[in-house]
Amino acid sequence: MQSSNKSLRIGIAVAVVLATIGYLAFTGQAANKSYYVTIAEMQNMGQNAYASNLRVEGFVKPESIHPEGPNVRFVLTEFESHNPKADANPRHITVDYQGSEPPPDTFKGDAQALAIGTWGRDGVFHATQLQAKCASKYAPVQSTSSTGAKVAANDGAPKATPNGVPSPAGN
Repeated sequence: MQSSNKSLRIGIAVAVVLATIGYLAFTGQAANKSYYVTIAEMQNMGQNAYASNLRVEGFVKPESIHPEGPNVRFVLTEFESHNPKADANPRHITVDYQGSEPPPDTFKGDAQALAIGTWGRDGVFHATQLQAKCASKYAPVQSTSSTGAKVAANDGAPKATPNGVPSPAGN
């Protein structure tokens, strides 16, 4: 009698623990789900944009960055400022980043950025996470040859000879 009563208690305890773990896994998964959208897609989501966790991608508008300690407020646009499409009135949003870490070192004007958070009814995207890629100024320089064709800049790699073997001098 004692052992069956003890087994019943252990079984109930195991069931409660498993039910709790299942509940936490289900609610945690739903709370962490976020949709990857562009600025245009987010603005076209309507009321669904306010109820969802979102990852919004765009380019940081130069001279719009206003740091406040580890937080920052900036404008995210569809195109880099030097892109010809940027002059055609691109869509943009104001982002208010209030995260636990300061913005990354690569967070600068024209950097491609990903803001993770929620779209507020105040018209501001409230981000809790911020990621930034290197600005395009780190891309390889393109030069024009005498024939007018674009040629990538020499990256310092050895050049191959006609038989496919690299030349020792790199020429």
